[in-house]
Amino acid sequence: MRTIWLPLFAVIIAATGWWQFKPPPKQTVQLHTVETGLVERISANSRAGTVFACKSSALSLGVGGRVAKLYVDEGDSVKADQLLLELDNNTEEARLALASADLLAAQIEQQRSCNAAALADREADRTESLFKQKLVSIERLDQLKTDAHLKGLSCSQSKAMRQHAEAAEQLAQLQLENTRLYAPFKGTIAAVNGDIGEIATPSPPGIQTPPAIELIDDSCLYIEAPIDEVEASRVEVGQPTRVTLDAFRGLIFNGAVSRTGTRVSALEKQARTLDIEVMLVNPPEEVKLLVGYSADVEIVTGHADPVVRVPTEALLGGNHIVRFNPQKSKLEKVAVEVGLSNWSWSEVSSGIQAGDQILVRLENLDELLEAQVTPQ
Repeated sequence: MRTIWLPLFAVIIAATGWWQFKPPPKQTVQLHTVETGLVERISANSRAGTVFACKSSALSLGVGGRVAKLYVDEGDSVKADQLLLELDNNTEEARLALASADLLAAQIEQQRSCNAAALADREADRTESLFKQKLVSIERLDQLKTDAHLKGLSCSQSKAMRQHAEAAEQLAQLQLENTRLYAPFKGTIAAVNGDIGEIATPSPPGIQTPPAIELIDDSCLYIEAPIDEVEASRVEVGQPTRVTLDAFRGLIFNGAVSRTGTRVSALEKQARTLDIEVMLVNPPEEVKLLVGYSADVEIVTGHADPVVRVPTEALLGGNHIVRFNPQKSKLEKVAVEVGLSNWSWSEVSSGIQAGDQILVRLENLDELLEAQVTPQ
C-alpha cells in the first residue's frame, strides 16, 4: 500500500511545482503599425467664433420725426441707393418749393438787371464816340457812364442774390433728403426698428438707441475668432484654415486667414487672445450661411509630408512610445523625438521607424510591460 502512495505523492508535488512556475499565458493586444504621412501643426480658436457680414450698417436718420412711409421689411433684398424709409416731410417739401420759387425770381431779376447793364454799356460807348466828334457834351457822357456803372453793380448784386437763392434751395433739398433713409450698398434688411406713425429719433451723444434699419451684405461673409496668445505668433495672413459650424455638423468649409488683430486683448477673467478673421473659400452654394452662426476654425500653421507619424494618443509622457519587440514578444518603452504635432497625429523624427508596431491604448500599461504579448 505504501508503494502505491509514494509515486502518487510525487506526481502531486511535481504538478504543484509546474503550476506555480509555469510561464504566464501571452496576452493579446491591439497594436498600430507605424506609417508615413502628412502631419499638420494646428492652431484653433480658444472660444467659439462668429460669422459676420463683410459689410453691415446700422442705419439711422440724422433728424427726428414721425415715420410716414416704410418701403422695406425684414429679409428684403435692396439695391444701393434704394429708398428705405421716409419721415413726414410736408414742411420740408414746402420749404423746398419756396426756395425754388425764390431762385426762379432771382434768376429773372439777374437776367433783367444784367440786360439793363449791357444796354447802358452800349449807350455809354455810343455817346463816347459822339463826344469824340464833339456832338455831345462831357456832362452827358459822364452821366451815361455813371449810369452804366451803377447798372453793372446792380447786375453783380443780382448774380449774388441768385447764388444765395441757389444755396437756399440746396439747403432746403438737403433738409428734405435728411427725412429719407437710403441703402448705402446692396444687401439684405436684417432688422426694422419702427413702424409707420411711430416717432424716429437720432441717438443723442453718449446714448445708444436702436438703429432704424439694419442692413447687411450677406454675399460676403467672414468668421472672427479668438486665438490664444500662445498660438498668435504662428498665425499669418493667407494660411489655410478649416471651418466647422454647429449648424452644419459634419461639413468642413475651406478658408484662409484674411486679417490678424493688431493687439492681444486682456479682458478680465479671460485668457489673453488675438482676434483673427477667416474668409471662406468657395463655400457650397446650397448651404445658406447666416450672420451670427457660431464657428470653429483650425489654422494650418505648418506641415510636413511625408514623415513618420504616430497617433498622438500613443505618446507616453510626450516623448516615449510603447513598441512591440517581436523577438521577445514583449512591449518596451522607447524614447522618441517628436516634431510637428496635433491632436490626431505627431511626427516622430527618431526612436521608431515605419513598419514598427506600437501600443496606442495605454490602459494597464505596467501589467502589459511585464507580460508576454501577441499582436491581435
